[in-house]
Amino acid sequence: MKDITNLGELKASGYQPKTIKDELRANLVQHLKQKERMFEGIIGFEDTVLPDIERAILSRHNILLLGLRGQAKTRIARLLVNLLDEYIPVVAGSELNDDPLHPISRFAKDLIAEHGDQIPITWLHRSERYVEKLATPDVSVADLVGDVDPIKAAAMKLSYADERVIHFGLVPRAHRSIFVINELPDLQARIQVSLFNILQEGDIQIRGFKLRLPLDIQFVFTANPEDYTNRGSIITPLKDRIESQILTHYPKNIDIARRITQQEAKLAEAQQSAVHVPDMLHILLEQISFEARESEFVDEKSGVSARLSISGYENLVSTAERRMLLNGEARTTARVIDFWGVVPAITGKVELVYEGEQEGPYTVAMALLSAAVKKIFLDHFPNPDKLKKGQERDPYGTIRAWFAGGNSIELLNDASDKDFRKALDSVAGLRKLVEQKLKLEGDELYGYMELVLHGLAEFNVVNKEVMESRFSFRDLLANMLDDNLFDDDNFN
Repeated sequence: MKDITNLGELKASGYQPKTIKDELRANLVQHLKQKERMFEGIIGFEDTVLPDIERAILSRHNILLLGLRGQAKTRIARLLVNLLDEYIPVVAGSELNDDPLHPISRFAKDLIAEHGDQIPITWLHRSERYVEKLATPDVSVADLVGDVDPIKAAAMKLSYADERVIHFGLVPRAHRSIFVINELPDLQARIQVSLFNILQEGDIQIRGFKLRLPLDIQFVFTANPEDYTNRGSIITPLKDRIESQILTHYPKNIDIARRITQQEAKLAEAQQSAVHVPDMLHILLEQISFEARESEFVDEKSGVSARLSISGYENLVSTAERRMLLNGEARTTARVIDFWGVVPAITGKVELVYEGEQEGPYTVAMALLSAAVKKIFLDHFPNPDKLKKGQERDPYGTIRAWFAGGNSIELLNDASDKDFRKALDSVAGLRKLVEQKLKLEGDELYGYMELVLHGLAEFNVVNKEVMESRFSFRDLLANMLDDNLFDDDNFN
């Protein structure tokens, strides 16, 4: 088909034009029959969002994707391009992607009337049939639909009554294409009104011109439910004209969230080969996002984007890499204390409510990390608060006794792997506890040994002090006595 260069050859080929919605539908039908995956990179929506999108396309509907930030709405819209035909013919030089067999612009109609079957055609690739606009309060009707262009009128010596002086906006230029408006509620109400006819009748009106352009467009809108109350709203008549409203959501479990993070995180090749991140830390990272979505300090309406975990993972690896470079090591394994470097990725990704603002972003981030540590700890070890007296030997007894004997341990943020292991091995009973519960060895063993210390601190079995460059663990009672002695000295 791409060898065809003029209208006569196109007619002779038997080419039959289709509307874009029929085109999307026909290609989707073939994909479904062949059981092919159509939305590569979209994880966790296989049984919810994607079937709804497929039903909307089969119904030839315009689509509104409604969901909180970081729920892959824009990515889904961009992937719809893959359901278009690879190439379509257009009248050469047309700014509206005119179909040679069904032209809509004055330019194309005049050209065909003058040259007939000899008019040249070009072939438009599907990647060029996607138009995206971020809705902002300053978007005008002229931006979307069009306006009279005084410069064009002067250059062509035309009066303002001639429709050739019209400068078409983004929507007419998206004829035979997918047009996406992101954050639709941010569009002013009077601008949303300009979309009524385009959605319902498929035509436009510019500056009073009696102009009918039967536009052929697949519309996809995205919106955040928060916007309905905070920044704006989708006016009811426009919402009524969008046939399918599809709700997106966050990952429903840790495994799905982890797959998304692994897919989206951008790591340098050197980082991937030199830094090992244990499974337990992958889970811990994702748990922070789940804790944030349930936190009383975080605005539930704003949501917690998947970008928190993605940025957090990149920071986690970079924190371990930095420590490795400082110590002149060739390889290293990430640790729980490396999450100290993840805090900047957390503080920038959560919208705090009033109570959270009072606590401060850093305190909230550390609270989310503590809650996640506590959850992961309980997934592998007994709850220290729920040990039954007389029925179960305290598995933490040796560790408690070691700290009660006046011993303490410091885990330095930038300690070498050798020093890190040596510090953990110094805690009596710690290694034996992990070996008995999990049957691990090597880096994985030491990772869980560290987790036990952080977990016991969360249950106030031991005291944890966080300082600029280290974590210090010591007996809780000894710490209280030291504080009392300090207070007495001041009193005297």
